[in-house]
Amino acid sequence: MHSVKRLMARTTAFCLSCAISGVLAQAPDTDSTVSYDAEFFNEFGALTVNDMLDRVPGIEMILAGGGVSSVSSDGNRGLGASAQILIDGKRMAGKANEARAQLARIPSSQVARIEIIRGSSSDLDVQNSGQIVNIVLLEALPTSSLATEVNATHYHDGTLRPGGSMALSGQNGRLNYVVSGQATSGYEHFQSFETSIRGDFSPNDTVAIDRYRDQMNYSLNSNLTFALTDNDRLAFNVLYGEQDPPITLFRNIVDLVPATPVTYYERENIPATAENWELGGDYERRFANGSRLKFLYISNQRTNNTTRERYRSTTPTDIGNKLLFLDTASRYQEKIARSSYTFTVSESQGLELGFERAQTTQYSDLRQGVRTSAPGVAEFGGLTPLILPNASSLVEEVRYEPFAVHNWQINPRMTLESSLVAEYSEIAQTGDVSRTRDFNFIKPKLDFRFNINSSLQLNATLEQFVSQLTFADFSRSVNERDDDQDTMAGNPELSPEESIRTEITLDYRLPGDAGTLNTRLFHYDFDNKIGRIDISESINNLQSTNGNVGPAVAYGLISNASIRLGFIGLPRGLLTAALTMQNASYENNTFAPVNMRFPPYDRGSLRVGYRHDLPEYNMSYGVTYNARAHDGRYIYENDSRLTWIIPTNLSAFVEMVGFAGLTYRLEGSNLADFEACALRRRYDGYIRDGVIKEIERNCSVTGSQFALKVRGTF
Repeated sequence: MHSVKRLMARTTAFCLSCAISGVLAQAPDTDSTVSYDAEFFNEFGALTVNDMLDRVPGIEMILAGGGVSSVSSDGNRGLGASAQILIDGKRMAGKANEARAQLARIPSSQVARIEIIRGSSSDLDVQNSGQIVNIVLLEALPTSSLATEVNATHYHDGTLRPGGSMALSGQNGRLNYVVSGQATSGYEHFQSFETSIRGDFSPNDTVAIDRYRDQMNYSLNSNLTFALTDNDRLAFNVLYGEQDPPITLFRNIVDLVPATPVTYYERENIPATAENWELGGDYERRFANGSRLKFLYISNQRTNNTTRERYRSTTPTDIGNKLLFLDTASRYQEKIARSSYTFTVSESQGLELGFERAQTTQYSDLRQGVRTSAPGVAEFGGLTPLILPNASSLVEEVRYEPFAVHNWQINPRMTLESSLVAEYSEIAQTGDVSRTRDFNFIKPKLDFRFNINSSLQLNATLEQFVSQLTFADFSRSVNERDDDQDTMAGNPELSPEESIRTEITLDYRLPGDAGTLNTRLFHYDFDNKIGRIDISESINNLQSTNGNVGPAVAYGLISNASIRLGFIGLPRGLLTAALTMQNASYENNTFAPVNMRFPPYDRGSLRVGYRHDLPEYNMSYGVTYNARAHDGRYIYENDSRLTWIIPTNLSAFVEMVGFAGLTYRLEGSNLADFEACALRRRYDGYIRDGVIKEIERNCSVTGSQFALKVRGTF
């Protein structure tokens, strides 16, 4: 802990010294917003907003929210105050159907300019947690346009799957609209091979797996914006999506323990259905004194139903005997209402006061049947029902959040944005377990920005953060990571994580739009961290589940660079790179080492990309390489440790405008056919006892993929 504090102090001193040096060396210029007019992109033949953004240095970092690993991948219930993308200075009235998904549907002909907003202000529709992309559309849009794409993807096993999309956008009087539909392939052929040895290093078994997922994803979207008057704006958002992701799985198991190895064959049929929808709307009223009143409402729902049936035989052609039946059903729903009033306190200060209410429900049901000598039941696949505790559950949270956001322009070069959010919530679980709990939190945040000049900016953030719980953890669920354990116990006693988040960022825009350099240091000090806890009733039946394990810490340094290569004679060549170095550890853990890392804070990652536009040939090409630190992520149970060796990925594309003015793009992913490997050590008893029972090594490949896409705007 002391070493972390020393690192923080040294880095802070370095950042401040850089800032002071910049002040002394350069004349101040307070305009930190970077703007790209539509004419800038004319030579590239861009069809959509996404095509335009591909030519903006540093855009990957901005759209990724700065690159800092998320505290929790599930901490996104409700709406919150931040967003990375605005359209005409407004956030979209949606979550699943959010602004980033719209960028491929808006034609470049409707764009006036693209702004990279690096400051904070009450004039913004959201809090700026890093940098914001604002897409400014033309006030008078041209005639409605139709953007289309047809594509075909070739997978490594020879499978070919089609896809496509259509988006109609335009303006009719005071109405702006985007209506689109999309069909994409989610096909996957997954192959893996596992070898296992016993604790005495004698052979145990081998398992070869072939898994096919034949999935198509369909979605319909519409976004309508209507200017009731010059000061009143009304927007609607609609989304419907449907997936049909059936999976077929084959296992070839060779038991090496007997003197003569024995071979088994397993087959799993896993039919599944999934759909989601979302409705959203917002209203904004601007007053003569510059103040704004906003109201936003969102309702969405996701449903998933999956059935797994496992058969085993001694010959590859026989269906065999059914061993397992697992049926899961889940439904997740949100209803969110948010309102705020923004006004000017003084010439240099603005204040936003608001309130958000969110109702979230998660229904889940799990049924398991196993093969025994007892009579079977049809509802359990003809097998014997297995009594599972906490298998049927309905969790509901009602949360209220009054908030205040204050923006202070201290001087032309410094801003301070401070916010205070109070969270009051009640979580009630009914079904197999009945439990009701209340939570109250106060969440302050400070964001200080110092524009050393128009290019160099120092940003320091201090925040009290409270993560939101994953309701699926409250009840028993299917274990997707371990074939030896079909289900995992739930925990209705989970409490939210709390953390103090400190971030210091230096962002430098090179002169002449030559690129951008960004370095961010983060330090998260957790309390009540969620990890795996021991719930074993006896040493002979070890079990663990997600629970609160106490204090923990995560910290790291993330550097991003995006540089135009004009200095070596390639003015339209863009080199990008991102390096992440991070670490995480618990202060105490009942059955695992305290210095273990926890997701998503593995040791680090590297991304290098190159893009070259050749307007004279109506052509572009590029390549991207992603790699993660070897042996960088661990997942602990009380009797096993899983080590992920995450694969690297090499992808490339070539694109050109050709026949009939259409854009033709050929892209490939996983070109080097990298493997993903996992090493699991199983212990006889607790990990702390150190007696290894089995070591499994599993490596898998999904193969290379190639896609041909043809796009056009009419």
